[in-house]
Amino acid sequence: MSQPPLVRRQAPGRSTPWNFSERLAAFAWAIVWPALCAWTPKPLNLWRLLVLRLFGATIRGTPFVHQRARIQLPWNVELHDRACVGDRANLYSLDRITLQAGALVAQEAYLCTGTHDLQDDEWPLLTAPIVVGARAFVGARAFVLPGVTIGERAIVGAMSVVTRDVPAGATVRGNPAS
Repeated sequence: MSQPPLVRRQAPGRSTPWNFSERLAAFAWAIVWPALCAWTPKPLNLWRLLVLRLFGATIRGTPFVHQRARIQLPWNVELHDRACVGDRANLYSLDRITLQAGALVAQEAYLCTGTHDLQDDEWPLLTAPIVVGARAFVGARAFVLPGVTIGERAIVGAMSVVTRDVPAGATVRGNPAS
């Protein structure tokens, strides 16, 4: 079920809607992941999961996170057992991203929880969570927009643009995915 967007307004003259501690944590994360994880071989998945946990990610069971995956804000990510974040997949987690058990996000897929209200002169940041259901598959280079829920065992074809919820068991493809 789609989630209503959360509006984040930045103060006049500020370049970001994030407070100082959030920016500091994001800065630390931007240094730690490349230094401690991005170079590690695939078998060091448990190490990468530990680092994600230390930065506030919710880890249930043993998911897999590829060393070249990109995660914007790990404290907004929840990964369940056997969920997989593929090579160069991007979790742009300005809001919550949840991958249920066995969900697979293929290489270079992009899960984007943020956009802007272009009707407002200030273009405030809008965020909404993304949920990928158990055993669902998000194909290579697919793009999932904010607020989308992909149902259990659903399949999103490669290079699809997902603009609305995908029902459990459905297969969608194309731009927009249908």
